[in-house]
Order: sequence, then structure tokens, then C-alpha cells
Amino acid sequence: MIVAQAKPQHAPQPQHETELALEGIWRVVVLNDPVNLMSYVVMVFKKVFGFDENKARRHMLEVHEQGRSVVWTGLREKAEAYAFTLQQWHLTAVLEADEAR
Repeated sequence: MIVAQAKPQHAPQPQHETELALEGIWRVVVLNDPVNLMSYVVMVFKKVFGFDENKARRHMLEVHEQGRSVVWTGLREKAEAYAFTLQQWHLTAVLEADEAR
């Protein structure tokens, strides 16, 4: 007796562009603004990300001198949460897709 083996029925489904856009690595970028004091920005970085004083100051200076600083990189959902939290602290924060990965 010959038994035919069935082929698996679960072929990978193509994903839509929007689904692909949600995957991958995202950056949380803080942009410079003329409103917040440097000491305030350092304090927010320490509270939100748990940065030590030196790391928080380094990112604050990067924002001040270069106009922006990537403060966190990771999955989209967590990046959105960080950006929202920074905005609640009145910092200008945006998300960028990390296309290098």
C-alpha cells in the first residue's frame, strides 16, 4: 500500500505594506526647541529612560548643538510609548524607521 504524504497547507501569507511598516526597528528622536531649559531636558531623560547624569547630559547637548538626538531604538510599540511620554513632558519627540537594519 502506498500512502501519499500531504503537503502542508499553511504557506506564508504575503504581508501588506502597513504591516511591514509596523515591524522592524524604530528610533525615538528628540528635537531641539526654544522652550525647555537644558537642566529640565536632562531631568526628563533621567526619569523616562533611567539615564545616568552623564548620558542624559550628553543627549541633551546633542539635541542643543545638533538639533536632534536619537534617545532610544527598538520595536515600534515601545518607541511609540516613549515618544508619547516625552511629549507629555513637553519635549518634541518623533519616531523614525531605522532603515539601516
